[in-house]
Amino acid sequence: MFDVRLADRQVILFDLDGTLVDSAADLYRAMNMSLNAMQLPLVTEEQVRVWIGKGTSLFCRSVLEYLTPAVDEAQHSQLLATFLKIYNADPCSGTLPFSGILAFLDWAQAEGKTLVCVTNKPEAPARTILEVLGMTHYFADIIGGDRFEERKPHPRQLLHCVEYFKVQPEQVLMVGDSSNDVEASRRAGIDCIVVSYGYNHGENIADCQPQLIVDDLRELLA
Repeated sequence: MFDVRLADRQVILFDLDGTLVDSAADLYRAMNMSLNAMQLPLVTEEQVRVWIGKGTSLFCRSVLEYLTPAVDEAQHSQLLATFLKIYNADPCSGTLPFSGILAFLDWAQAEGKTLVCVTNKPEAPARTILEVLGMTHYFADIIGGDRFEERKPHPRQLLHCVEYFKVQPEQVLMVGDSSNDVEASRRAGIDCIVVSYGYNHGENIADCQPQLIVDDLRELLA
């Protein structure tokens, strides 16, 4: 079994959607409001949970691939812009932290760990969600998918944290829920564990052979 070695980790990186918070209800609400505005058929929350997890643009593309015979790029751009306007205005009506998250963050903060949220979600709604939930004080930085040109599974965001906080890769741990997190970590040369409850584009997270899968982050503290 993979040894997490929490005592040796100075920096812990967290994905947001599907790892720290369950945001599917708000994403579902905003997507159907967007589809309604464009006079397109609506989708279900169960479908949304399959499609989210790899960035907003791909989320919108997945919806259109389901609803239309072929994705029209102009329609994709319109849906993306409409969705972002609606979602960014109110991204945290039904979003809540997953079980065990606050307890783990409390422990990590008490231990003096540097915590960073690294998400493919645009930075503005990511910050809003953590502010509304009273969680921003845990994080030294919140790095959205629009901070850099590249986003996960590219390692750019993760390598920035290694460089900025002046640590070695072995002092960093990534906590995520998707193949994007696993792949970005591998490419950055840092260890990654994943939660079993998250969003992985409808795929079994075990298929990408993560170093460790946990059902609740409190398992790491036992």
